[in-house]
Amino acid sequence: MDNLSFLIWPFGACLLLILIHTWFGVHILERGIIFVDLALAQFISIGIALSLLTGVDRTLLAVIFALGGALIMTLTGRVARHVNVEAFIGVLYIFSFATCTLILDRTAHGMEEFKAILNGNILWVTPGMLGSTALLYGAVGLLHWFLRRRFHDLTFRGEGPLWVEFIFFASFALVLVKSVMIAGILQVFSFLVVPALLGRLFFRGSGSILVAGWIAGTVVSSGGIAVSHVLDLPTAPVIVAGLALLFFLALAAKSFSGRNGLNRV
Repeated sequence: MDNLSFLIWPFGACLLLILIHTWFGVHILERGIIFVDLALAQFISIGIALSLLTGVDRTLLAVIFALGGALIMTLTGRVARHVNVEAFIGVLYIFSFATCTLILDRTAHGMEEFKAILNGNILWVTPGMLGSTALLYGAVGLLHWFLRRRFHDLTFRGEGPLWVEFIFFASFALVLVKSVMIAGILQVFSFLVVPALLGRLFFRGSGSILVAGWIAGTVVSSGGIAVSHVLDLPTAPVIVAGLALLFFLALAAKSFSGRNGLNRV
């Protein structure tokens, strides 16, 4: 019972992460900007690193860099006239990675902090952290519900004003601020991409993709938390490896089943 009560908070955090990131993942995959999550999360990590170096509030600097990153991503449509968008996102990622590394090199425990940003420490999430996360994700979810038609047109038709594009990326970036602090960059990226990819293997409708991704992410996360706790392994890598393994198995099953069509539901 003690173990169960200890693990229920990280499981709740994983559930919240899956719900919000799979939703964004459906949009990100459809847009073909797969690594935007990694680039934005790493850009936000510059703010986190600066807070460690300067002593300025971590959340404040993370939000500032999150909104700056959202503005950069909003303008990628203009960037696409000159270079491949994925290449631009890749350059943004390596710039952010290198800058974060240089800043953390000047802190007392740079390598430990770098590992924390990458892997997070979701096992130590508290009820207070879970509550504030639920409030933020809930607010973003409501915003996306009210603007769902505009976001749908942006993603699936490429139509919509620039301010809607900024709201999409700004809300995504603010979610990432909270997500990276709880779970780390690796787990956040896996929750964004892999559940939605699993859903797309078998379904075409965005609703079915979303539900399939939620189910897959929930099952793997609960199993990963239990395994990491029992075997005393880092939680994020266990969950990330589990999601990737499930995707590979599902892809193999799909490839060798002889069925090329997708369920249109």
